[in-house]
Amino acid sequence: MATTEERIRKLVDDNLEIEGREAGTPLHPEYSLRDSGVSSVAFVAFAKLVADEFGVTFSPEDCAKYNTVGELITRLEG
Repeated sequence: MATTEERIRKLVDDNLEIEGREAGTPLHPEYSLRDSGVSSVAFVAFAKLVADEFGVTFSPEDCAKYNTVGELITRLEG
């Protein structure tokens, strides 16, 4: 079974275009999606995908509370 980080990375790879990042490369725990140029529309869509993937109630506002990928992973694993 894939780890939480691997599942998040796949969602990022499949749904977000991040300048300077090649699909499949690891997401550093301190990586911020908000600071990577992801549009607010794409961020909202990503939050919905995370909620569906992990079977959690997770609004875009909830997703915005987490500044880094590591914080998001910690939330999902907790």
